[in-house]
Amino acid sequence: MIPKAEKIKVLYVMQEITPYLDESPLSNIGRYLPQGTQESGKEIRTFMPKYGQVNERRNQLHEVIRLSGMNLIIDDADHPLIIKVASIQQARMQVYFIDNEDYFQRKGIFHDKNGQFFEDNDERLIFYARGVIETVRKLGWPPDIIHCHGWFSSLVPLYIKRVFKDNPLFSSSTVIYSLYDDFFEDMLNHTLVKKLKFDKIKEVDLKNYRNPDYIKISKAAIQYSDALIFGSEKINPELEELVRSTEKPLLEFLGDDNYITVYNDFYEKLLKHKRN
Repeated sequence: MIPKAEKIKVLYVMQEITPYLDESPLSNIGRYLPQGTQESGKEIRTFMPKYGQVNERRNQLHEVIRLSGMNLIIDDADHPLIIKVASIQQARMQVYFIDNEDYFQRKGIFHDKNGQFFEDNDERLIFYARGVIETVRKLGWPPDIIHCHGWFSSLVPLYIKRVFKDNPLFSSSTVIYSLYDDFFEDMLNHTLVKKLKFDKIKEVDLKNYRNPDYIKISKAAIQYSDALIFGSEKINPELEELVRSTEKPLLEFLGDDNYITVYNDFYEKLLKHKRN
């Protein structure tokens, strides 16, 4: 009897998903790409931050007790990791939310009511990246593909390729980073380097995060990813030039509904190339 082939496992690390946040090109991809991937016969797990704007009652979020309760240490301080889940019924799809009272129970997503960039956005980035990875570890679910979307997911490639590279769940994972037209002019907190050092990120890698801004964290995400996708028609020119110079597998922007099929073909080609 021929053994049944295991399903390809795709982990989605999203910045936004509609209907939990307003519709945007990024949140629409967050909503429809995982569904299309699941319908193509693959297994998926999908994550997003539990921003304060996400209405828990309307969207029927509930805490997953068996996955919650871990403390993540950032800059020598403990931060409880709370995992919540909701279902998009018509898509037969679950979404996992990374939550923490200190980092996500606020009305703004990245800025306060006065339009100021949150001073702890650097810590929120770390918490989200590590929260996703630690939850996947608890699930014992080894992803073949880890597809990160938007700058808020930009530390995931670093952690997968440096901190968790020898973990059997992630050692064979292919990391894809999708770049969008989501540029911001603000600086992240300069203490990001010190906080990453606490997670045993080596000096050779820390140089990418000194005086961190959108360009620097995006360049680092490109460096630590195996393949890249232009998720928007307009990409920051400096980043576009870097992506094209890397010679890493690249999927150009697709402005039509056919992108789900093309993305899934891209996943399969990457995995086939890896096996060969």
